[in-house]
Amino acid sequence: MKFKIFILLLVFTLVLSKVNAQQDSHFTQYMYNTMTINPAYSGTNEHKIINLLGRAQWVGVDGSPSTQTVSYDTPLGYSGMGLGVNLTNDQIGPAHEIALDINTSYIIRASEKGKISFGLKLGGRHLAVDWNKGLVKDVQDKKLTGNISRFLPTIGAGIYYYTNKLYLGVSTPNMLKARYYDDSIASGGNVAAERMHFFLIGGYVFDLSENLKFKPAFLTKVVSGAPLSLDVSANFLFNKKFTLGASWRWDDSISALLGFKATKNLELGFAYDLTTSNYSNYNSGTYELMIRWNFFKELTAKSPRFF
Repeated sequence: MKFKIFILLLVFTLVLSKVNAQQDSHFTQYMYNTMTINPAYSGTNEHKIINLLGRAQWVGVDGSPSTQTVSYDTPLGYSGMGLGVNLTNDQIGPAHEIALDINTSYIIRASEKGKISFGLKLGGRHLAVDWNKGLVKDVQDKKLTGNISRFLPTIGAGIYYYTNKLYLGVSTPNMLKARYYDDSIASGGNVAAERMHFFLIGGYVFDLSENLKFKPAFLTKVVSGAPLSLDVSANFLFNKKFTLGASWRWDDSISALLGFKATKNLELGFAYDLTTSNYSNYNSGTYELMIRWNFFKELTAKSPRFF
């Protein structure tokens, strides 16, 4: 059954890859808010969750990317469905984007220990570009004189298989191709388009002892016209309270991750990325802060999931 599910996810990825990037924002602590990249994750924790995540990238560089997101997801009673809402604020240089997405999922039992969730995302984003911010080297360049303000719809989909120890998912957060700049700005102008992103994620939890768990995980992102992105991480959970780990992003950065379960409901997370590419000469790293509140039911599982 697990092999069949893997083949299903692989076929889903290949089908999506036939559709043609301005790239989406990327979080080091994506494993604590997987719904941002896969709508099928919504409701799979079987309790309500509010998650806040902020990222300051390439600190020290003027106009560097800055992203904040707040999300809420919950199961819908005992219907086998999940609901999630995600609000994202993203800014880089003169560009400012606000996105609101509604995620739904339908969860079925796929094996004795595993479930499979099918997800759909509907939403939209507003993009504003103000060329008056920053320095323009060529004032005669007509492509840099007209400000931009436009609404872009979003449709995404995903599949997510999980047990208490394993997860595997494939998704595309947005199937619609959007043009940010086109020839209407200036005769013969360049075209900058956002293309589909394809994500494949997976992870497994090993019980090393009664009070120590180890979770290796990976995330692969494929975008037409951009280099392949691969994240590999390893996290340790001590006494179900403290998380310590590291992550490596191919040809980009290495990261340290810290987590702390402050109360039964409240979790805190911090990540620091050290750039390994040539960009390291111009910035002092990337910082992320995560705050997560869990609304547990009165009867909770004895062995809570590590993802």
